[in-house]
Amino acid sequence: MILDESRAGRIAKFTGLGICLVFTIFPLYWILVTSFKEPGSIFAYPLKYWPGDFSLENYRGLFEQSNFAVFLGNSLIVSLVAAALATVVSLLAAYVLARFEFVSKGAVMGAFLVTQMIPGFIALGSLYILMTRLYLVDSRFGLVLVYVAISIPLCTVMLRGFFENVPASLEEAAMVDGCSRFSALFRVLVPVMTPGIAASFIFNFVNCWNELFLSVTLLNSDSNKTVPAALNGFISSYNIDWGSMSAAAVLSIVPTMILFAFASRYIVQGLTAGAVKE
Repeated sequence: MILDESRAGRIAKFTGLGICLVFTIFPLYWILVTSFKEPGSIFAYPLKYWPGDFSLENYRGLFEQSNFAVFLGNSLIVSLVAAALATVVSLLAAYVLARFEFVSKGAVMGAFLVTQMIPGFIALGSLYILMTRLYLVDSRFGLVLVYVAISIPLCTVMLRGFFENVPASLEEAAMVDGCSRFSALFRVLVPVMTPGIAASFIFNFVNCWNELFLSVTLLNSDSNKTVPAALNGFISSYNIDWGSMSAAAVLSIVPTMILFAFASRYIVQGLTAGAVKE
């Protein structure tokens, strides 16, 4: 009887997980299938859940009728630069917060956490005015600065936790051997914290890659637009180009999939450990 109840519980659990998996995977599957359909047959009756004839017309039109290659390049440059800068700045800030005691330390940590509770679109108006006065509207450099400023607080909090799990005796031993504090940080601590740093970088990269509101607000010209802003451009007042949008969505997922494929080991280590046992 106990065995039957245990088996029934496992069946119920796996059934529930299977249903959740279907709800999670089906939208991605539908986008992929739609991208390979003929533009005129996407919503043809009866609705087909598998294209009869695979077509690359949506992908061909995406590059021939728009500057999607430019959009991909812009997103890649902006996301990589912003993620790298935010990670480096956050690394230094997290080290200070983890290793030094000062009067306003608690206030700084509280401010970093409070900023994560405020929706970003609330500051769009004031941010646009600021960037206009700095002549950084419709500039990839201006967007990078905004992304770095937004990414630093949470990334600093994440990396501070990793620093606190690394024994201070490691850098103290390096300093006894003649290293400066700065040298001990980059020659001793950074190699130990590689999984945590990699996880923070990937977190920043994905956030910058997927961000929409700021990119739509601050970028106007096609030569500077990123992929999310380009995807938004497929929606007009009277029509939605589902074929091109689906093809663009599939291509926009590829870079993050490649990044996760190569860095999955660091992500798992960074999110589960990031520590050195004494």
